[in-house]
Amino acid sequence: MVKVMLWGSLKAAAGGTTEVHVEASNVRQMLNAVVNIHPGLVPVIEQGISVSIDGQMHREGGFEPVTEESEIYLFPKLEGG
Repeated sequence: MVKVMLWGSLKAAAGGTTEVHVEASNVRQMLNAVVNIHPGLVPVIEQGISVSIDGQMHREGGFEPVTEESEIYLFPKLEGG
């Protein structure tokens, strides 16, 4: 199972949950599995998120691989400048 850490408003949208364990081999599968467990995340994810895999940020990494050893964080999209 892949461990996914939720950060910021994603944590609140998941009812305060900070960690989710799902079966997935890439980012798209991971996100689908996470929203199946926490449907309240759908609006936040639709607004845009960033995914950190092993310390590297990915914005459009739907097919980026994830493994049980991956360190994965989901962040709400940051805007401004």
